[in-house]
Amino acid sequence: MATQNYASLLVKGTGITEEQLESLLKTQARDGRSLREAMEAKSYNTPEEALAELCERLEVNFIKDIPFGDIPVDLVRDIPINYAKNHEVLPFKLESDRLIVLTSNPLNLQVLDDLRVLFGKRIEVRVTTSSRLQDAINRVYEKSTAALEGLDEIEGEEYDLDDPVIDLLEAGDDDAPVIKLVNTLLFRAVKEKASDIHVEPYEKDMVVRFRIDGILFDIFKPPKKLQNSITSRIKVMANLNIAEKRLPQDGRIPLKLAGKDIDVRVSSVPTAFGERIVMRLQDRSNVVLEIEQLGFSESSLAQIHHLLTKTYGIFLVTGPTGSGKSTTLYACLSKINTIDRNIITVEDPVEQRIHGIGQIQVNSKIGLTFANGLRSILRQDPNVIMVGEIRDLETAEIAINASLTGHLVLSTIHTNDSAGVFPRLIDMGCEPFLIATSLLGVVAQRLVRVLCPHCKQPYEPTDVELNSLEITRDQIRNAHIHRAVGCNECNQKGYIGRTIIQEMLMVTDEIRSLIMQRQDGGTIKKAALVKGMQTFRDHGIQKVLKGITTIEEVLTNTQVDA
Repeated sequence: MATQNYASLLVKGTGITEEQLESLLKTQARDGRSLREAMEAKSYNTPEEALAELCERLEVNFIKDIPFGDIPVDLVRDIPINYAKNHEVLPFKLESDRLIVLTSNPLNLQVLDDLRVLFGKRIEVRVTTSSRLQDAINRVYEKSTAALEGLDEIEGEEYDLDDPVIDLLEAGDDDAPVIKLVNTLLFRAVKEKASDIHVEPYEKDMVVRFRIDGILFDIFKPPKKLQNSITSRIKVMANLNIAEKRLPQDGRIPLKLAGKDIDVRVSSVPTAFGERIVMRLQDRSNVVLEIEQLGFSESSLAQIHHLLTKTYGIFLVTGPTGSGKSTTLYACLSKINTIDRNIITVEDPVEQRIHGIGQIQVNSKIGLTFANGLRSILRQDPNVIMVGEIRDLETAEIAINASLTGHLVLSTIHTNDSAGVFPRLIDMGCEPFLIATSLLGVVAQRLVRVLCPHCKQPYEPTDVELNSLEITRDQIRNAHIHRAVGCNECNQKGYIGRTIIQEMLMVTDEIRSLIMQRQDGGTIKKAALVKGMQTFRDHGIQKVLKGITTIEEVLTNTQVDA
């Protein structure tokens, strides 16, 4: 980028006018040299550089990254959003004797004087660029109940809770405020790539939280008196019975938002202080990822590719809820989805639609269970079968029989690690010799957050951190260990996205022998480790050394087996 004149950058990228800047340059001087001469001696690429230099010359604090989450929404209740945007000013922190204010134009003394009168405090200025300040204003007012005009005037059930809004962008200004509030929450959740929305009632208030990259964050605290209306609106959108408040209910909301098809699964359960609602968001327009993009180690990738070439047997993916098991299975199916294979799945629900694959949706209300669906699949002449989850003995036995009669079966199961799959199946009631004969391999996985590439910071870990991972300082000599910092790109979280850490257990003759002897998971795992299996902790350490994730993430999501 060619360097630009600082004056044009300042006028274009901040709230400073040409007249204000010209007046400043004429009157200011430092160390016997005029401010104009000092600034003209340099060239700048961005408004940020020019403004930072000007602030340094004027001895005014410049802020590059604004911590949105630390700004109290109470500070903006008496300031209209249009005023804040037009004058580019935002109260930042209130202390006993002063109010710290963010602005892009420290020369706009009239606005600063207005705030001094409003708060009755001395004003101290922090300067940032216009674009960053406008973003901060939007985020702070979005959190504030003051931005939801008219909510304080609304009582009880006086809302128009008609048919659900399918396209959120079609919601007009005349819609009831609670409808707009729920639409705003859904819109913001999609925008911030949240996987879940939690609406949680308590004794004196209620809280809305988003789960982003596996971590829950407080987003909004609506007034308690809006609880029934918000709950009813969500239940209407999900086609649930709004009159039934004593029993758990499940439903779904099909949304279209900015051209994206979003499927929202809604779960409502009664609690002591009202109905608690959790909404899980699934973007149906997402492209199925390649298995190489998920974060598997090279050795595990080679083993998975080898398993997918088999014509019969069972390949299982295990891990807790929300660990990416379905994503891994879809990537595997996409890898082997060729014209010469007949692939059929039975899922609950069908999360991603893949062209060329027959996908069956489980519907327990009409008797279409995993087991019944699996029986029907076997009469469809499949080469590859994918079962969403092995939950019971009936499904497990049909899957095993399908694998023994010449079908490759892919499925998920819930266990803590890869070796725990075998005692789990035996506990269900499966015969050990059938498990040993049919199973090809098991991959267990977890998700850890990926460091934000824009703000991650290299550092030297402490001896305590190294000891917790059981690695030496020699092992990190050529490594790139980073810590999370936080910036505007990652919403001050320090992380963007998640990646897999896994352990891949191949069923060898020795493992089969242990299964036949009904050995526990610990014994099976020790035998697999002797053969070179990589544990969660080992794979996590690799990603720490490469600067992909942090020591804290690995310690949180893994443990050392006794």
